This record gives sequence, C-alpha cells and structure tokens, in this order.
Amino acid sequence: MSNAAAADAAREARTEAESAAPAPASKTAASGATSSAKTGYHVFDTRVWITDFNPVEFGIYKESRNRAKSRQFTTDMDIFAEITEKGERTGLLGYREELWKKEKGLDRRIVCKLFSENLNWRATMDLMLGRSLQQTVGARGLAVTSWAINTNDDDFVVYVERSANKWPMMPENFAFFLMTDGKPTFYRLKSDIINVGGDYTLYDGQGRRIGDIDGSIITLGGHWRGRLKAEAFDKRLYAVMKLFTAVIVFNRATRNHVRRLHAELVAGRLPLKLERQENDLYMNPRRTR
Repeated sequence: MSNAAAADAAREARTEAESAAPAPASKTAASGATSSAKTGYHVFDTRVWITDFNPVEFGIYKESRNRAKSRQFTTDMDIFAEITEKGERTGLLGYREELWKKEKGLDRRIVCKLFSENLNWRATMDLMLGRSLQQTVGARGLAVTSWAINTNDDDFVVYVERSANKWPMMPENFAFFLMTDGKPTFYRLKSDIINVGGDYTLYDGQGRRIGDIDGSIITLGGHWRGRLKAEAFDKRLYAVMKLFTAVIVFNRATRNHVRRLHAELVAGRLPLKLERQENDLYMNPRRTR
C-alpha cells in the first residue's frame, strides 16, 4: 500500500483500537503494562506456540471470525505466539504464512503483526528486502536485515536495522529511533556474547541500559521475557520490544534469505522486482498525485 494508504489504514486501526479500549492519558503513559514496584520495570512474556491447535485459531469458522474482528487479519495470517503480562494475555503475534513459505525471491518476506488479546491491530513489522539488500551490498555480502514498524498510535514509521559493524562470533546490534514532539530518541539492542536463548540488552542513545529481552534455553517453541525500566517507558518502545521477539524467532532464517538473495544478485540471476506492498513503502510522500 502507498504511504497515504498506510496512513489511512493506521487511522482506521487506531479508530478500531480506541473504540475497543479507553484512550491512554498520553503517548508515553502505561497502557496495560506490568509494572513492578520493587524493580521499577514493565515486564512482558512472549511464548511461541508449537502447533496451530490454539484457542485463537482452532475451531469451526475461527478464521472468518478473526478476519471480521480486524481488517489487518489477512486470510493467510498465522498466530504463532501470545504475549502475557502479569499472567494475563495482553497480545498476540502473527505473520503472513503464505508470503513467507510459498513465495520466492524478492516476493518472499516476513510481515508480522501485533494484535491485542481481542485481535485489535496494534502494529505491523515488515522485512524490507530492498533496503536489506542495499545494506548488504554496502557491507560486501554481510547479511544486514532492515525492518519497518508501523504502530497504531504513531504517525512515524520505525526502522529497526541490524548493524553491518559485525565481526564473526561477536554480538550483533540492532538500532532504531522514535520521534517525539519533533525530536528523535535513539535506541540500540545488543545481543549477549553468550546468546543461546536469544538474549538482548536495550540501551538508549547515551549507552545507558534501560531494558532487556531474556530468552529461555529450555523451551519447546520459544519463550522470551522483556523488561523495560519504568522511567524509560514509552508505548511505542514497548511495542517495538514485543515485535523484536518476532525478529528473534525469524532472525537466522531472514539473514540466510538475504544472504541468498545477495548471492543471486551478484550472479545476475535475481529478478529485480519488489513485492508491491514493499514497493509502495518506498514511494515519495511528496510526489505529485
């Protein structure tokens, strides 16, 4: 969809979300987040389901009912994880299964969506293959992934990108920024040196540790606990952290995909046509219409 269409979709989803729940007092106010008085952290858990036999998708007419709840719930949407806070489900993660499993080349990409527990849309995260390949070309073959996040209560797109400054066996870094009152606030997610379960530490632009994502080693599908300091809390930042657990799920597979695409590009075998919806995300918002 074009930038205008994306904005329209975001406004529709925002209206849908606001009608389903009371509006927060401010953009940075806590909205259903778990806060611990002892630690000063907001805490969430992401648990990946190992089968499709879950209460969200399993049952007669479940798919059509889910689509009726949100326009963002596409026919190929697969809910693969739940997000809980203080023992209660507050969110769901899904991805477009056919787009990832059945397409090839530049048409094959990850599109993840964050929903509320009632399947109201909260955010979408796209793997941007055009920009990923651009960065990979610049990094001379080192796979660099770039993700675009559109949340339901923000006019700005958040770009989360893997750093090309990466040595073998050393931690990887992802960086992004949020716009607030016309000013950017920068963040970095750094993987732990010993990173068995998918562990990352969140730093602000001044290098201060403000949160972390801790992966469990012993788990069937995948389990991550995210923590964000109360003084650094922002709804959008919290949503980015939740969606980043989906990046962790697909991290190796998406890097391998970008690496193969780059090899085909260098060999001159890659059909150079971006998937329509990704192509629209690159369009100039100031173009003459």
